[in-house]
Amino acid sequence: MTTVFERIKAAIGPEMAGPGLAFVAVVLVFGIASPQFLSAATFGSVAFQLPELGLLTLAMLLPILTGGLNLAITFTANLAGLTLAWVLKANGGADAGFGIFLVGSLLAVMVGAASGVVMGLVIAFTRAHPILVSLSMMIFLRGLGEFLTRGGDISGFPPFVGVIGHGSVAGIPVPLIVFVVCVLAWHLLLGRTKLGFNTYMIGSNLEATRYSGINTRKAIVLVYTLSGVMCSIAGIIMLARFNSVRIGHGESYLLITVLACFLGGVNPFGGFGRVIPVFVALVVLQLLSSGLNLIGANQHLATAVWGILLVGVMILRWAVSRIKISIVRRGS
Repeated sequence: MTTVFERIKAAIGPEMAGPGLAFVAVVLVFGIASPQFLSAATFGSVAFQLPELGLLTLAMLLPILTGGLNLAITFTANLAGLTLAWVLKANGGADAGFGIFLVGSLLAVMVGAASGVVMGLVIAFTRAHPILVSLSMMIFLRGLGEFLTRGGDISGFPPFVGVIGHGSVAGIPVPLIVFVVCVLAWHLLLGRTKLGFNTYMIGSNLEATRYSGINTRKAIVLVYTLSGVMCSIAGIIMLARFNSVRIGHGESYLLITVLACFLGGVNPFGGFGRVIPVFVALVVLQLLSSGLNLIGANQHLATAVWGILLVGVMILRWAVSRIKISIVRRGS
């Protein structure tokens, strides 16, 4: 029993303390404030809303762990979704078959991967700051998408696409199944692979990692490529959820993904963080949004509360670090 407990503790890490306490606080507060909060309907709603934000957060997580950032995640997702939409519309629209959908999805993933490869190459070989590179890519993708669609949206997809976005398997929403599989994949990637180890090393100290013999350029390119692939998966799920796609879908998700990472214990400067606490942080944010809706708060208030929460997390981290330093000094 002790061995199992130690393995679980090692898997989730100390980062679970923050999101774990936040989860308990949100459940207690809104459970008391609204009798409908602790209901199957609430958690069912969260299960359907969580995946699209969660997949984009996973796309943001890897670059942050290297000490970087990917500001182009939402537009990469939307351009990937547009790619799938164009393939479907060009091959029968609402009458397109599942094979066409698979081909379109593959092309969508390739578009996301290409976006990540370009950013990774520029960051790795020119040493330009990831914020500037990803910001440039964001502007480019947004402009390209608006030019190709003239600012409009594309809809009219086969019925099975709606099933992917709103259907369930054994009572579990299909998008949630996709998200959980991706969470497990990211967990294994970071904890069991050479790339995961290199990602943490680069985030801790890029120059020391380079001098240790690790091919940091290759690792950075792979990180941003995988980030782009995850964006594509998010774009496909968003297309299925909304039954339409346009270049501006989900713009508000960008900063929320950063908030979810920080709330999940990820170091904003890289080198430290795990997937499972970030997953719990995402659940907390969705429950917070649902709780505010149930008590009759304005929908936009949730965004404001998320912003205040981010400031609170930063202040709390600063306070904890000061306390730790004080304890160490007293002990010495």
